[in-house]
Amino acid sequence: MIKIEALLAGRARPVGPGGPPQAMTGIAKTPLQGAQWLSRTGLAGDEQGDRLYHGGVEKALHHYPAEHYPMWQPWDIGGVGENISTSGMTEADVHIGDIYRAGDTLLQVSQGRQPCWKLNLRMGRPDAALQMQRSGRTGWYYRVLHEGWLEAGMALELVERPHPGWPLARVIAALFAEGAADAALAEEWRRLALLDALPEGWRKLFARRVATGAIEDWSKRLTTPAT
Repeated sequence: MIKIEALLAGRARPVGPGGPPQAMTGIAKTPLQGAQWLSRTGLAGDEQGDRLYHGGVEKALHHYPAEHYPMWQPWDIGGVGENISTSGMTEADVHIGDIYRAGDTLLQVSQGRQPCWKLNLRMGRPDAALQMQRSGRTGWYYRVLHEGWLEAGMALELVERPHPGWPLARVIAALFAEGAADAALAEEWRRLALLDALPEGWRKLFARRVATGAIEDWSKRLTTPAT
């Protein structure tokens, strides 16, 4: 049985040298004690520095496997901004659209994380976001299907798997592919553009790739801006 080993939240604060305003982020999370209210948009008291790209109903909770932390030493649980930490679940086991029950809440896996340059500042490494992307160890987001109280120690029970052919690792590999697209990759994009459990923005992205054959320029998302 998979249990929530830590439930975490954090306020938006400056990150990086000097903490410029454009680097406000809620990436620093700390463990919460006791039951916490989970709404459609996330945990009470949890914040994001930029609500245009972070948070919202499709990214209400971020889940990051504890077993990925050896690549982020000396950081530990909460270091990459997750709300849920577990052992025994990874991107290879979790599928897009999976529905989990925890207490009286229902959570649905909506998408993988697209790491941004704020992770570079958090980790003190200019390539942290790129390395997370290339590793495929991004964690994933949930949308909240049923609000309720959530607490560390609760079991995460899989109640429905509508897309058993789409483990998150497969979706991440298609999203973060590098180089020229071949026929097999284009077919993956075509299928993903029709996958109803993905957010609309992701489906549009894959549809655009099918139409153009081109992969987006990720440099703006991954590269820390000059200050």
